[in-house]
Amino acid sequence: MTLDIQFVNMPTSKSMELYTRKKLEQLAKKYNAIINVAVYFKRELNEKMLGRICEMNISLYGPRIFASSNEKNYELAVKNTISDLEKQLKKRKSILKPHV
Repeated sequence: MTLDIQFVNMPTSKSMELYTRKKLEQLAKKYNAIINVAVYFKRELNEKMLGRICEMNISLYGPRIFASSNEKNYELAVKNTISDLEKQLKKRKSILKPHV
């Protein structure tokens, strides 16, 4: 699995990069069909105190899988985004499971 992490219009963060890499490696152990993951961290100002956006795009055989979260901190955004991706991967795996 290759991992591409980008920080859009904000400074980079090694700690956030390591946290995201650790969480995605755990996901890759469960689903070995993952080829590439593109992660985008963005910051958006709004009145609701949210605005920490994490978007992830997973490449694997078949169509790509995408999820995004807008939370009050980046760790929570990463956690929720990976949770959404895991639901989609579980569904994809059950559809592609060979029938005996």
